[in-house]
Amino acid sequence: MALILKTTRFIETQIDAFLDIVSDSATTFELAIEDYLNHRIDQFENRLSQIRENEHRADDLRVSAERFLYERTLIPENRGDVLAILENTDEVIDHIKDSLVQFSIEMPQIPEVLNDLWIQTTKASTNAVEQLSFAVRSFFRDLAAVNNYIHKVYFFEREADHIGERLRREIFNLDIELSHKSQLRFFAIQIEQISDYAQAVCDRLSIYVIKRQL
Repeated sequence: MALILKTTRFIETQIDAFLDIVSDSATTFELAIEDYLNHRIDQFENRLSQIRENEHRADDLRVSAERFLYERTLIPENRGDVLAILENTDEVIDHIKDSLVQFSIEMPQIPEVLNDLWIQTTKASTNAVEQLSFAVRSFFRDLAAVNNYIHKVYFFEREADHIGERLRREIFNLDIELSHKSQLRFFAIQIEQISDYAQAVCDRLSIYVIKRQL
């Protein structure tokens, strides 16, 4: 991370651990949705518990890293950028957790005919988060590689939107109550928005890359 930090092993370890949690949370979310669609509710709830734990761990790591950055070795003009990256990325985990909590509370009945599109939308969104974790990691280690990962985040965000639209159209073509359609639409959008959060971080990250290159 010598590009930005007067490198210390402590801060490298903190940020690496934080990004590992981001990636792990995306994978766990995908598995949780598959469990839910296959009526493995106990396993789904276990995944939700893992995500809750991840959220707490990520918060602790972020706060610890932020405190260290304020107190010690960060080059001052870059401090705000790095803090924003950590905070914005942390919001992705928050949204992942909030989405699963809503599933747990409302327990929507998802017709099996929607399962394939539901899983495809989920995979596109979680792929965006995975690429985001690579982009942020590269920001600290290999600035030249960041834009490649940002491009992939944008690709998967567009995929999530495209497949999500198909999913929502299928929902409203079903012969079910309008209230049920509206509920399913809400949950479909929740999954799509995970990729939106990843894209929003990359929008800011791309600006920070340009600033570093000036």
